[in-house]
Amino acid sequence: MKLFKTTFAEFLQFEALKNQTLKEDLSELILNIADSCKGIRKILSQGYLGGDLGAVVDINVQEEDQKKLDVISNSIILEYCAKGSSVKALASEEMEKPVVVAPRSGKYLMLFDPLDGSSNIDINGPVGTIISILPSSSCGDIEQDFLQPGSNQIAAIYVLYGPSTNLVLTLGNGTYEFTLSPVEDEFFLTGSKLEIPADTSEFDINSSNYRFWEKPVRRYIEECLEGKDGARGRDFNMRWVGAMVCDVHRVLSRGGTFMYPMDEKLRTKGGRLRLMYEANPMSFIIEQAGGLASTGYQRILEVQPTNLHQRIPVILGSKNEIELINSYHIDY
Repeated sequence: MKLFKTTFAEFLQFEALKNQTLKEDLSELILNIADSCKGIRKILSQGYLGGDLGAVVDINVQEEDQKKLDVISNSIILEYCAKGSSVKALASEEMEKPVVVAPRSGKYLMLFDPLDGSSNIDINGPVGTIISILPSSSCGDIEQDFLQPGSNQIAAIYVLYGPSTNLVLTLGNGTYEFTLSPVEDEFFLTGSKLEIPADTSEFDINSSNYRFWEKPVRRYIEECLEGKDGARGRDFNMRWVGAMVCDVHRVLSRGGTFMYPMDEKLRTKGGRLRLMYEANPMSFIIEQAGGLASTGYQRILEVQPTNLHQRIPVILGSKNEIELINSYHIDY
């Protein structure tokens, strides 16, 4: 398979020949997801010419400000992905309850964060979309049907809207990257079987929360900041964009660690990031590229969800660094 010549649709056709789980209706759903993200990209590219897309219009189920573009992006994805009879139901970070599409014939459940990093809208910063696809069961309770561990995922996708638009996909047999051609309006394969370096000298965290972190995370960050003179014996760089998609894309591209760990401000909520909409799909993608994803105490993909909007601490990235951080949590 040649890079830069394979379209997203062609890639899915090739994969269907060797991946029995990739049925025609699943390929159709994934193509609809890609098309919905092209629609979001077009609106984003207008910037201020498209109106005040960063204006707060409501408070969502997460008790967070809901921006105008959050609502628009949510509507676009629903419009594209609620087609046909293969999707049983769709759940969004922006909606309290799932939208039921085909309760009898639907084979798949789809969860999504329509616009990750929406606080970056007003500064023309990078934002993204995150998607998780699960198999549906015969469970009569739709919401209960969604409460599966991340290890059950059939596919995970994120799309980064930056200087270029990148779509990253795993179907459980490696992680692949596609880049949108603005001329042809088509995603082309630009990265095959991506591998995250096991070692890194870069970490990604919001250091303003330092005073609220647990001791294992403080220990790790302090050792990184000590650089050559400390226990790690080398210098580290710190990065933080404030959009999980962009921060994780950096880890996938060149290694590193991304952390939104437990802290005392978040303890009653369970963490900062959403297990079903953010942590699970990103962990699936990262692990399929040779990285690890943990809460500090447990592999994220093994966490049994208890509710649709459950929050969780997230520590993911280069294998050797995550193993080290996990060991600090065990000691703690």
